[in-house]
Amino acid sequence: MRRSSLTLALALAGFGSSAALAKTPTLKLDRVVLMMRHGVRPPTKAPAMPASVTPERWPDWAVPPGWLTAHGTVAVTALGTADRAGFVAAGLLPANGCPAAGSVAIIADSDQRTIATADAWASGFAPGCTLPSTHKPQDVDDPVFSPLGRGATLDPVAVNAAVKAAIGPGGVAALDARYAPLLRKLDTILCARKPACGVTRTPTGLTDATVTSRPKLRGALDFASTAAQVLLLEYADGKPMADVGFGRASAADVTALSELHALEFRLLARPMPVARANLALITPTIAAALTEREAARVTVFSAHDTQIANLGGLLGVHWHVPGYAADDPAPGGAIVIERLRDAAGRAFVRVKYRAQPLTALRAGGGAPFEQVLSVPGCGTLCPAARFVAILRQ
Repeated sequence: MRRSSLTLALALAGFGSSAALAKTPTLKLDRVVLMMRHGVRPPTKAPAMPASVTPERWPDWAVPPGWLTAHGTVAVTALGTADRAGFVAAGLLPANGCPAAGSVAIIADSDQRTIATADAWASGFAPGCTLPSTHKPQDVDDPVFSPLGRGATLDPVAVNAAVKAAIGPGGVAALDARYAPLLRKLDTILCARKPACGVTRTPTGLTDATVTSRPKLRGALDFASTAAQVLLLEYADGKPMADVGFGRASAADVTALSELHALEFRLLARPMPVARANLALITPTIAAALTEREAARVTVFSAHDTQIANLGGLLGVHWHVPGYAADDPAPGGAIVIERLRDAAGRAFVRVKYRAQPLTALRAGGGAPFEQVLSVPGCGTLCPAARFVAILRQ
């Protein structure tokens, strides 16, 4: 899919007859926006879970809670190298030398992991070059990435209705019943038959949204999402299997339990009223990157899984990376928005998801997986004006 000339036939593969596709015009890539999750990190707090969920001692990490790991740095650097190779092959950037001033813009959140991810990606993308990211001082809240109460608000009625619709009939109790097999599997890993232990001890609850706070899960599914992500990060960081889930989790378990992490985002981050509000200070920059003449050729957001899920919900796109549940935002994974032009200068947008498969991430990087996504109302290729209208909805 990465070449100097991209065709509409490829973008619309599977749509229409081969004769019709043979008549489609040649398209050339001229802009890219990446909304990228930071790389592998430890849990954001220690211990990772309350003692009531598991009495086990969690493995040590070589960096403070929430920071990008050395393994994560290597993997993100490899992503930067792969992204540059793809853009060069597509004719977007020259093969040699540093990118021209202003041709690459990197915007990072102010956490150590997002700043360090931006730096690691840049070092792989343009080794030996000066390619800084724009960000607030470390640990100073940035309203661009945390806008609620800082320039954006939620409509609690709309948000709570959308979340309840995503939860479905029967409410969170029905979800506890539906996901009971996965929750029991997780309890076996966390507890090893110890009494008074596990995520299932506390039924799931839901805290409604307010004007300035997103809705939140409580209890079983909240604990399960966090625990499942910790196990995935342990595995992704290359830890010995004796340290992944206290030696009681297999690679297949990590993948299966990833569904609990994806579920939290499906319920709380992807619904349109939440996604729109939480991206309120980001979508104008994405729109400008796709429309303004002087915008950078490549714009990168070094962000979090929340923003990935928000953008996925806003656009209505879905992905599935090997080793992860469907729509689970992978460490280092990105929603990639490409602008392409035909010979007449007409602009189109294509959306992809790219990430390293989980086994490749555990091994330290490797070639990323790419999936072309279908945007409702546009399919796999969208007139740019229509896409920007969707983005601004």
